[in-house]
Amino acid sequence: MCRDRKMDKIMQLPAMKGFIRMCDDGWLQGWHERNGGNLSYRMTREEAALCADEFCEPGEWTAIGLPVRSLAGEYFIVTGSGKYFRNVKSDPLHTIGIVEINGQGDAWRIVWGLEEGGRPTSELPTHLMNHSVRKEATGGANRVIYHCHATNVIALTYVLPLTDRDFSRALWQSATECPVVFPEGVGVCPWMVPGGTQIAEATSRQMEKYQAVIWAQHGLFVSGPDYDTAFGLAHTIEKSAEICRLVMAAGQPVRQTITDENLRAIARDFGVELNEEFL
Repeated sequence: MCRDRKMDKIMQLPAMKGFIRMCDDGWLQGWHERNGGNLSYRMTREEAALCADEFCEPGEWTAIGLPVRSLAGEYFIVTGSGKYFRNVKSDPLHTIGIVEINGQGDAWRIVWGLEEGGRPTSELPTHLMNHSVRKEATGGANRVIYHCHATNVIALTYVLPLTDRDFSRALWQSATECPVVFPEGVGVCPWMVPGGTQIAEATSRQMEKYQAVIWAQHGLFVSGPDYDTAFGLAHTIEKSAEICRLVMAAGQPVRQTITDENLRAIARDFGVELNEEFL
């Protein structure tokens, strides 16, 4: 239990303040009905060391179920299983926590927060597996994994072919900034039961190539080096999906769009490398 201990360092940590703000931002967007969605942040060694004297008596080790050896000894701020994003801002001690990964990278334990029997998100194995993948893919730069129930993205998974190319092109052509924000495109996973090994492994294969993966009939799974970048990526994808859906709903033929040559021109002028496989 942490209730009677000082938590000044933890609660004043910029990474903790940013985590709480991002949870609230996602709630205000309408992406986190009830206990939907989850967020995790891989702390720096300096952040973890600064907070160490305010950690609680650690809980029991719990097997991850998937090996993440590259994350051995790391600490993560995570949302809780069954917890509501709308409550994070007012009650962080019960809704979020900090977990430690053991030296073998195969188990976790709570060292702060998630009071009164709380547990990390049921999607924790998926988060950790994808943290491991994105850590390697970005040379350690990636620290944030975020899953939300973005309404318009979910809607598109009922009408667009569930392929990386079809979704990437639809999003690129719906908003000019998209080729700049995610020039590699987006990955797509068919519907799977959430929280299991299958969806964790399928998503991690996609995350080797993409910053963002769409889960059919479920939502959006994104990564980034910081909160602003990860949230901005999700926000951009959802806004583009909304435009695409509105165009479809208009019931009129598309008379003009962003062409492949337009996409190449954007990439050239903004200095990004567009995924030519999708053109």
